[in-house]
Amino acid sequence: MTLFHGALFATGLALIIWGLPAAHRLRNPLNCLAALAVLAGVIAGLIGTLLILVPDFFKG
Repeated sequence: MTLFHGALFATGLALIIWGLPAAHRLRNPLNCLAALAVLAGVIAGLIGTLLILVPDFFKG
């Protein structure tokens, strides 16, 4: 596991934790950004988890 894989997973988790409550709490333009942050967090978390568990997944 490299530092990048762990950082990608941690960043994704942080975006999800911040974005879920913020999407309901903030006003209209900002709650859209929070919802997009949750989506980006899910994607980053899944890719980070995949790279941690299967390090050579994206190598042919």
